[in-house]
Amino acid sequence: MLNQAVWRQHDFRQLFCAAAVSQIGTHVTLVALPLIATLELDASAFEVGLLTALETAAFLLIGLPAGAWVDRMRRLPVLLRADVVRACAMGSVPPAAVCGVLTLEQLYAVALVTGCATVFFDVAGQSCLPALLPRSQLVSGNGALESARSAAQVAGPGLGGGLVHLLGAPLALLADAVSYLVSALFLRRIRSRPEPPAPRPGGSLAAEVREGLAFVLRHPVLRLIALTTGTANFFAALHTAVQTVFLVRVLGLPAGGVGLMLSASAVGGLLGAACAGRLARRCGQVRLIWLAPLATGPFAVLWPLSRPGTGAALFALASGAVYFGAVVYNVAQVSYRQSVCPDALLGRMNATLRFMVWGSMPLGALAGGALASAAGARAALWVCAAGFLLVPLPLLPLRSARREGSESTDAPPHGRNPADNAGRPM
Repeated sequence: MLNQAVWRQHDFRQLFCAAAVSQIGTHVTLVALPLIATLELDASAFEVGLLTALETAAFLLIGLPAGAWVDRMRRLPVLLRADVVRACAMGSVPPAAVCGVLTLEQLYAVALVTGCATVFFDVAGQSCLPALLPRSQLVSGNGALESARSAAQVAGPGLGGGLVHLLGAPLALLADAVSYLVSALFLRRIRSRPEPPAPRPGGSLAAEVREGLAFVLRHPVLRLIALTTGTANFFAALHTAVQTVFLVRVLGLPAGGVGLMLSASAVGGLLGAACAGRLARRCGQVRLIWLAPLATGPFAVLWPLSRPGTGAALFALASGAVYFGAVVYNVAQVSYRQSVCPDALLGRMNATLRFMVWGSMPLGALAGGALASAAGARAALWVCAAGFLLVPLPLLPLRSARREGSESTDAPPHGRNPADNAGRPM
């Protein structure tokens, strides 16, 4: 159960609603964009993998400086501008399709521009949550946001498959463009208007980036989180790049079936978000970080074991179990990160970790496309399954964390108390 206290916070409710509607549109696109490439433009497995890679390539290209920029700006306007940019990018696809001029190159450009805006949105969003909620409610707040993400993964792909069936894949992207605009309207209702961060006399962008890197790399737990999440995201991107090709060309599912399959698999995410707070209280936050992927990663072997017909249910079961563990892990590790980092470093800490853990995703997507082209989609999924078995290994040193919440492990460096930053402006 999520802590009801978070729902009494007006600004958090607006952030939650913005995230929920935006996530639904995003997961419509998760179905529609690769289907446009696969069905409308007859893209190869590698070309679909490249499209997936470009969606996250921005974390490699601008991930580190984005954190320093966000720490210099008010975070709410960053969120608003990112939503408008993403709406415009996605909104460019349907007119091009109607006029018969849509190309794979335009899809690549849309994916890259949307990815750049998402870098700023994600870094600013994670950095702004500690200013909207007390530190004691961060796990509940992150759990609520993960619930919105998981609910969108249930509703979005099914809605996306239906829209693709009724309207065609390009026009289905209108739902995503509209969702970003609605998200911006909710964000405008947030009342908190903090002063901009104080200027840093003589501070260079490179020095501020190095400060964020040093904070993450010197922290004993954040280092392990970066390595583990980067590995998990590499294989998750490999899976994402291959799954549409596998479901359509190997399991023989139509567009609507692909959407329903992805929706069914996300039920695990909803359960994970609902259980994360309770599990964190019972196991301790740091202990939960390594337990979640260790318990659910082995289900990944069911992906390549899936077969046409009723055997396709194995694909949904595997995705549901793996995603349950991923959501529980994310709630625990993101809440931990927010609790140990000084406010002035939140943007750079989040950007540094995003650079490390999302930067592996375009590489994973390219690897998935290359493997599927060379050896087939099923072989690529076997590699993905083996990778998920390896994901928990870097976290095993955390097994000594105390059950009560690992206070000894959670202590921030330099003797700072996380509570010292509670209530400070974004």
